[in-house]
Amino acid sequence: MIDTPLPSLRAWTQAFTDAEIPVLPGSVAELNQLKAIEEANGSMDAHTLAESFCNDPLMTLKVLVHVARTCTRQQTEPPETLVGSIVMQGIGPFFRAYDQTPNILDWLRSTPEALSGLLKVITRARRASNFAMSFALHRQDEDVMVVQEAALLHDFAEMLLWCHAPKLAIEMARRLKADFRVRSADIQNEVLGIELGDLGQALMHQWRLPELLIQATDDHTAHHPKVRSVMLAVRIARHTQYGWDDPHAQASLPDDIAEVAQLLTMSHDATRRLIEGLDSVPESGSPTPPPPQDQ
Repeated sequence: MIDTPLPSLRAWTQAFTDAEIPVLPGSVAELNQLKAIEEANGSMDAHTLAESFCNDPLMTLKVLVHVARTCTRQQTEPPETLVGSIVMQGIGPFFRAYDQTPNILDWLRSTPEALSGLLKVITRARRASNFAMSFALHRQDEDVMVVQEAALLHDFAEMLLWCHAPKLAIEMARRLKADFRVRSADIQNEVLGIELGDLGQALMHQWRLPELLIQATDDHTAHHPKVRSVMLAVRIARHTQYGWDDPHAQASLPDDIAEVAQLLTMSHDATRRLIEGLDSVPESGSPTPPPPQDQ
């Protein structure tokens, strides 16, 4: 575990490049169950596997990184989606590659506050991916799945921070909670010496993830409609993470909704109804596990 800030973005990137990526307990259970089905009758396919894990940003990231590394060695372009990565990997190699995958419940068992913080980020990422997919569909974007995946993975560096530097992540969360008006990037610079968005981009380049996915998660190119769909989805999910009536949400939502309305060429009222309606749709996939009980 990392307890003190590292000296540079390069040092943070090196520390996380080969770091373990634990996944949701539900993904591990699903992996074992699907493996048993495959061994019994050989009926498993890539689409079924992708649907089982597409709501777990950590499992999605784990697969994309693993396959991208294989593609780098083979000098081929990595697939842009989770299902494409599983197709390239093959069903048998897929199960073998993640046979001993750790889960976040065990990984953070001694730090329940960090587990709780990580689960909040994952919930936020799921909501963002739901928003982004709807925005992309309304825009008739040909890369809907990439946009959805980009929103799901947008804050993966923060997830890895909770896993590998929980004390620093807890300190950041404490400062943000004390004053919601402060920019999260400013807190990140104060506590870590870097911005997590820069770390995420550096890691994606280091892992040589698909270029379209890298571009779609880069807030510095927010003028592009794909990137704007992702950025606004992530922003709304973050601003409303404590509820639509939270003071932070009330202060931020008018501008957020106005920007989405402009992106989708819809009225302000219609856009708000769309977003609120999306947020009422139950999420599919594995349920979020509760924090462990105190011993």
